[in-house]
Amino acid sequence: MTLETLNAGLDTIWVVLTAAMILLMEGGFALLEAGFVRTKNNVNIIMKVFADITIGTLCYFVVGFGLMYGTDLIGSIGTSGFMLKGDLSHIDLTISIDAFWLFQGAFVIAVISIVSGAVAERINFRAYLIYVVMMTAFIYPIAGHWVWGGGWLSELGMQDFAGSAVIHALGGFSALAAAVVIGPRVGKFPSEGPSSISLPSNLPLASVGAFLLWFGWFGFNAGSTLQATDGRIGHIAIVTMLSAASGGAGTMLYTLFRYGRSDAPSVINGSLAGLVGITAGCAFVSDIAAILIGAVSGMLMIAATNWLEARKIDDPVGAFPVHAASGMWGTIAVGLFATEGGLFTGGGWHLLRVQALGLMVLCIWGFVLTWMVFKVINIWVPIRSTDEEEELGLDISYHGIMATHTSPEFIKSENYFKQEEEVKR
Repeated sequence: MTLETLNAGLDTIWVVLTAAMILLMEGGFALLEAGFVRTKNNVNIIMKVFADITIGTLCYFVVGFGLMYGTDLIGSIGTSGFMLKGDLSHIDLTISIDAFWLFQGAFVIAVISIVSGAVAERINFRAYLIYVVMMTAFIYPIAGHWVWGGGWLSELGMQDFAGSAVIHALGGFSALAAAVVIGPRVGKFPSEGPSSISLPSNLPLASVGAFLLWFGWFGFNAGSTLQATDGRIGHIAIVTMLSAASGGAGTMLYTLFRYGRSDAPSVINGSLAGLVGITAGCAFVSDIAAILIGAVSGMLMIAATNWLEARKIDDPVGAFPVHAASGMWGTIAVGLFATEGGLFTGGGWHLLRVQALGLMVLCIWGFVLTWMVFKVINIWVPIRSTDEEEELGLDISYHGIMATHTSPEFIKSENYFKQEEEVKR
């Protein structure tokens, strides 16, 4: 066994393990969102996550990966690699294309899961399935090509190590567009008076979801090295931890002194905001900068939450405040604090300008494309559940089962099609 073969084997193990950590984040999304929404919609949350993993994975395999990492066409899209076929020799890796695809496939599932939370409790499940196809096959992969696949933004020098812009800002603005188009939940914003408060159904469940996401984020960030022997792994891990801790601590102290009590949902989302904020610069910024990035991310999350409420935009789990607001800040923070090229580290304005341009393009792309896709879907399939379906709960309306029940007995099964079968005979 040569040293090169051994190194490739170690890198493959590293990438596969970190990809598995990222996939476990879907369990975090499921628990977090289920804990934040009403019990009657918990199964629907879970089924949307399964749709992300199943349909999203297949769409990315067939179309998305090729558009994202295929042979570049004038900096816009990839033209090879569909179903992992064709010429992919331009991708310089120490691991196999299969292992690389697995890691990138885990990323695309995270993007669509961001949108899922913003439209929770009122989206038509069939319409959501169509949107999953569009996001994982086209919207995200094309934008990803611009930054990570050799496209025009990468040629300009944009830095987004693990996706504050490509995944979180784009996903967050897509979530905003979806929430605006589909409208708020029934009763959330009365015609007169303040907005109604929908209490989380299970905060312990939501907190476990947040911890799973926090755990998976080490794979998200450190795994993006794609090499087990990369000397930056330890630094990436510690700044990820520091930023998350700073985001959570900042929101905990702010709500304690602002309202006289520490608000649990804010602390949960504040920690996640810190994770989002450091994702772009985890390989480029110092420990102290990571603490500042996390703290600012937490405060921006609270500000964005209040902004949504003021404009009567319903985001049940805080997808836009956590992912878009913090992702934008994290992307800009690279231009400010990167040890090489950052404005505050003697690098001048170039990197900051490129980061700002790339961020603006990705946010507009996510918002506009999602807006258009939802409008088109609505022509074919209603994107919104009916008032009756929403009142009953999407669990029963779309999946025919409740998340929990109190009956200790078996439920009697009846054949409701018996009469029809007898008529046919």
